[in-house]
Amino acid sequence: MPNDSKKDSYLGILLAILAVIIWSGNFIISRGVSAQIGPVSLAFYRWLMATIIIAPFAWKTYREEKELVRVNWKYLCWVSLTGITIFNTCVYVAGHYTTAINLALIGTTSSPIFATILAVIFLKERLSGFRIAGMIICIAGIVLLISKGSWQTLAGFHFSTGDIWVLVGAFAFAMYNILVKRRTQTLSALNFLFVIFALGTIMLFPFFIGELFLGGTTQWSWSLFSVILYLGAGTSVIAFLCWNIALQKLGAGRTVLFGNLIPIFSTLEAVWLLGEEITNIHIISGLLVVLGLLLANARKSG
Repeated sequence: MPNDSKKDSYLGILLAILAVIIWSGNFIISRGVSAQIGPVSLAFYRWLMATIIIAPFAWKTYREEKELVRVNWKYLCWVSLTGITIFNTCVYVAGHYTTAINLALIGTTSSPIFATILAVIFLKERLSGFRIAGMIICIAGIVLLISKGSWQTLAGFHFSTGDIWVLVGAFAFAMYNILVKRRTQTLSALNFLFVIFALGTIMLFPFFIGELFLGGTTQWSWSLFSVILYLGAGTSVIAFLCWNIALQKLGAGRTVLFGNLIPIFSTLEAVWLLGEEITNIHIISGLLVVLGLLLANARKSG
């Protein structure tokens, strides 16, 4: 049994890292198409694409588990609302109002804190010294990365309308992580994703229509379609499937800390795709985040 537990832990860590690698491209790509499509429309088309992609694979299982879906419909609606409808939509909206510094700093550091507190309250997860130390070191690494080692940058930090949107999104994702951890094991992982993707898309539809009514337009092109396909297949189906399994293997409190790797991977992708220069700050902050994750996932952290 101890070996099985260790294998589960390693698998959860691997899947959590894979998920954040895929998610890290979300911010770079989404910013690149902000002038072509509104934030709610981007979220709606993303989840519609994800639902269409996963439907053929999940339909047979859905029919077999239809009664389970009916029994758990309230729970599934809450999961869909927090993780699908609210979370990424808030991030997309925030990108139109706040700076990249605020977006990364607030979004990356607040969600793990929210999730850790909620996991202790609702899931009774043990918050050990290792977990606390790991979380603090992760946050220190992210603050160092975002501030580029400058106290002036941190001193000039202030909240804006966009920052509030980021906080709402971060809290919604924390709630999602807690809810997924409490998922009934009788509902298959694939069917679970199909149902929450479909429900989340349906919940987004009225806001999508509202954005169009207020003058929102979409400038369709092959590149935009490719972005939506990537968001639907990669950052939605594959990444969420990996993340949800990691939540089951590691628990919400440990898994959400891997979200701190997103700005690290985003930086590496920016160097690779955009030719940006990597500095000592990037290296040091990355090492701090990795150290924090190692501490938070130490065996004694529970």
